[in-house]
Amino acid sequence: MVTVRQDVHSTGIPVLCQSCEARHRGVCGALDPDQLVGLAKTSSKHTIEPGVELIGDAETVDSYSNVLSGVVKLTKSLSDGRQQIVGLQFAPDFLGRPFKVESAINAEAATAVSLCSFPRASVERMMRESPELEHRLLKQTLNELDEARDWMVTLGRKTAAEKVASFLLMIARNIDPTLDPNT
Repeated sequence: MVTVRQDVHSTGIPVLCQSCEARHRGVCGALDPDQLVGLAKTSSKHTIEPGVELIGDAETVDSYSNVLSGVVKLTKSLSDGRQQIVGLQFAPDFLGRPFKVESAINAEAATAVSLCSFPRASVERMMRESPELEHRLLKQTLNELDEARDWMVTLGRKTAAEKVASFLLMIARNIDPTLDPNT
């Protein structure tokens, strides 16, 4: 017997959004069909090659994006020119920091990345109109905070082998979010 996901085939949802993971597991899942239509009218999808900077530190934020595939590396530039990796983002993560005019980090495509981007004004307007969207973004932000805390422990207290194992586990969890974190 074939099981069909009814939510994928419901009418009123933009075609580009119907099979998108950001709608099922990401921030767009908080939007109703009318809100998705409104956001889709302002969105653009594009693929970025590895190594391309998506936004630089202190650049004006004009848009936000959902990561549809690939890995985005988040870094902070140090005064001596080095970069410190402060995070990685995977599908269906939301890329950007709402309500901030300038970026405080660099975001670069670590692999080929597919993004669905929206103008900053559209997203911030929808957040004011949709408490569910604001809640979903807050939830993702808190998850990122938890990951950052875990990363600090990994960098500060673990052996080299434990660091590699923790890094691989983090990647595996993002590839398969159903993975039990205790295994």
